[in-house]
Amino acid sequence: MSPYDDLKLNVETGKRDAVQAQVKQALDEGRPAQEILQEGLVAAMDVVGAKMEAEEMFIPEVLRAAKTMEAGLEILKPLLAVGDMRISGTVLVGTVKGDLHDIGKNLVAMLLSSAGFEVKDLGINVEPATFVEKVKETGADFLGMSALLTTTMPMMQATVDALEAAGLRQQVTVLIGGAPVTQAFADQIGADGYASDAGAAIKVAKELGAVAK
Repeated sequence: MSPYDDLKLNVETGKRDAVQAQVKQALDEGRPAQEILQEGLVAAMDVVGAKMEAEEMFIPEVLRAAKTMEAGLEILKPLLAVGDMRISGTVLVGTVKGDLHDIGKNLVAMLLSSAGFEVKDLGINVEPATFVEKVKETGADFLGMSALLTTTMPMMQATVDALEAAGLRQQVTVLIGGAPVTQAFADQIGADGYASDAGAAIKVAKELGAVAK
């Protein structure tokens, strides 16, 4: 049994006040802020991501858990040294050109951030050239693209092609998702990974990040 089991459960079930109290108590007991972060808060969000992927948790519950985790993190932030949060990689996320949907993309961004990734959200209706420019500018490890419309899915192919043309394709791992997107489509356009939902996105990003390292 981990000393953080209760903390993880309270993050998962969205008990904000209890989480803040337990984080403070752990600090009072002399536990390192980094340990509380990784073994308590981040570990809880790993469980949340897995449960979402298994359809045991749904968007409202996941959002509540993520906001609860952030409430605990606010207490730890002043105690974490610069660079102390283990960054799993830098991720650019955006909804492709012509598509204005952002709920799924926002959820992916929130969960990736909770899982220790540095996330830069480019928003909606993002041009292929903008994705390329930002990959070049940030040196991002991952590029996550979302589409909710079948009519905008070709913009994912256009972005991959633009990365190739700019000589950047090999330096960034491309992940795609969205309601009409499939693994077959990901294979077709040469993406590195596909996620059916936000929970799966965290798992795929971590797996591909480990392979890359």
